[in-house]
Amino acid sequence: MKKTLLLLALCIGLTAVNAQTKEELEAQKKEKQAAANALQAEAKALQAKIDALPGWRKGAFGTIGGSLSNFSNWYSQSTPNNNSGNIGFTLNAYANLIEDKFFWRNSLSTNLNWVKLDDKDNPTDDDSFKPTTDVFNISSLYGRNITKSLAASALMEYRTTLLDNFNDPGYLDLGVGATWTPIKNLIVVIHPLNYNFVFADNETIFESSLGAKIVADYTRQIGAVNFKTNLSTFQSYKNGDLSNLTWTNSFGYTLWKMIGVGFDFGLRSNKQEALNYALANYDPLAVPAETEPTFDNVDNKLQTYYTIGLSYKF
Repeated sequence: MKKTLLLLALCIGLTAVNAQTKEELEAQKKEKQAAANALQAEAKALQAKIDALPGWRKGAFGTIGGSLSNFSNWYSQSTPNNNSGNIGFTLNAYANLIEDKFFWRNSLSTNLNWVKLDDKDNPTDDDSFKPTTDVFNISSLYGRNITKSLAASALMEYRTTLLDNFNDPGYLDLGVGATWTPIKNLIVVIHPLNYNFVFADNETIFESSLGAKIVADYTRQIGAVNFKTNLSTFQSYKNGDLSNLTWTNSFGYTLWKMIGVGFDFGLRSNKQEALNYALANYDPLAVPAETEPTFDNVDNKLQTYYTIGLSYKF
């Protein structure tokens, strides 16, 4: 009986010691966590001061997507023997010089994609990769500060395709006006005096004109997330048919070091491009007869694209 009581007392004592040790460990953990949070807050404050210093700010991120497949004797589809593939990537890069009295912001965005379908039963088909998505945009914005959030500015923006029909069409915007930065990372450009130069072989459709340029850009990194949204629109003073709008968005989430997952999508409206495409596919000998496309009757459908794949960050 005495031995049983002794063992029971010993167990109670050990439990009390263990409970006390656990409480002490939890208290130490809380102290360490509080210290780590304080250090993290100090590091963020120092980074904010570094970001506020004059000088260059540079960065880049993008998305890579792709797939390859091979089918042999897969009779349930119309092409039972084929090789197919899809490869694409996007790149968003910037180099901004921020000074007390002026700024110079430069950016580059591109989205390129290729697809292939090789019918192994057809020796005459084209088995090469063909470009499908082809977007290239580069811009340079210079401004002299009037107030903390308002500046007089000049903008150069160039848009075209790289893989197919380079500079046909190509768009070069040159204009002056004002740039507003209501919050950090958000840039709003309002240029009431802007000339939109359009380069194209078909000069009867594509025409340069004077108009207003509005650009809104928001680029930011929050933890492991990088994202950029850019809206660029030109409103022609000469004719609304010469106006255009482009909205692009890029998201990247870093999973490990510089690698993660990404998603890009874009919207575009351009009546000149819609009419040029419609005329290129117009058949005057079709039965029943087709109506020849013009600016008045062309179906200016919204242009869209998206890319999903691995993301990267520099």
